[in-house]
Amino acid sequence: MEKRVTGIGGVFIKYNDPEKIRNWYTQHLGFHTDDYGTSFEWRQVDNNKPGFTIWSAFKSDSKYFAPSTKEFMINLRVADLEALLAVLKTEGIEQLGEMQVYEYGKFAHIMDPEGNKIELWEPNDDDYKQMAGDAVTS
Repeated sequence: MEKRVTGIGGVFIKYNDPEKIRNWYTQHLGFHTDDYGTSFEWRQVDNNKPGFTIWSAFKSDSKYFAPSTKEFMINLRVADLEALLAVLKTEGIEQLGEMQVYEYGKFAHIMDPEGNKIELWEPNDDDYKQMAGDAVTS
């Protein structure tokens, strides 16, 4: 297996008032946000296909980051999630829950040694671009 992680898929941060934060980022930093945050489109070096990195504000009491107690979670883009999960398993890394499959990609979760939950994402960028609509920024 050559590449395990191909890039950063997103940064998710807990906030007391996600709506207020999204509005602040829109007003002061020019983010085009919706209820999920914003997406930044870029081009992949090896094939010039579009890719996306997501910024999202979660409610401070969100359980999505559990079992981590941290205020943030990182999403890492991967080329072949199933192959990576098999390799990680042989290395003693436990997958949290089951892999989830959506039209815009496959997702799985692991924890790092300091208790940070990591979301692994094998994206389907073409379907993500259609789904993201107006939230995608160029």
